[in-house]
Amino acid sequence: MLVIAAAQLPLPGSQSRRRDPPRPPKALAAILRSRVIACLRAQDGETAISAAHAAVRGVVSVLEIVMSTPGVLEVVEDLRRSYPSLTFGVGTVLNADDARKAIRAGAQFLMSPGTVMEILNDLDGSEVLYIPGVLTPTEVISACNAGAKVVKLYPASVMGGEMYMSALKKPFPLVPMVASQGITIGSIKSYMEAGASGVVLSDAIFDKELMRERNFIGISALANQATLQASRCGR
Repeated sequence: MLVIAAAQLPLPGSQSRRRDPPRPPKALAAILRSRVIACLRAQDGETAISAAHAAVRGVVSVLEIVMSTPGVLEVVEDLRRSYPSLTFGVGTVLNADDARKAIRAGAQFLMSPGTVMEILNDLDGSEVLYIPGVLTPTEVISACNAGAKVVKLYPASVMGGEMYMSALKKPFPLVPMVASQGITIGSIKSYMEAGASGVVLSDAIFDKELMRERNFIGISALANQATLQASRCGR
């Protein structure tokens, strides 16, 4: 009996060899610092690159390019080369194959309208951040139990906007949430006050008319306005 008991004791020093938990991806810190994720979709790659550069000139530091944008991977590669200190990702990623393509192109974070468990499992412990979409408390619990470090409330505005953001956040005070869909520059502050850690801005920065007219000066101005508004929000 003594021999069996001794065999079950932990080996000397075994505690010190335990692996430390993986550090959160750098993209998460960048998003929490910026509080604005500029979401770009365009009809062609050339317009996408020009609009992305315009947003960066407007002091946007975190930019997401939607997967359906033609030439999205080339756009990501161009931006990573041009602005190595900024954070770029790919959005509306719906399957693991597209996720792998985006990562090979240099994406530092991926975002989906829902939770794609295969992507979440593949990126467990990775330096690439995955932001799954959620809508209900059950979906938040499921995503977090599977390893999500941050979730995206989508679609935010049609579900009640800031009021729904506040209600969903209450049971999960320690879960970072970014709000997405229908958010304007003027509503950034109210979403932050409701508990959002950040917001995804699409048309609010990449206005459809400005994109059609290729008015990149106007896009830069909106990007700067959004960034300034977020910076004024209390932490």
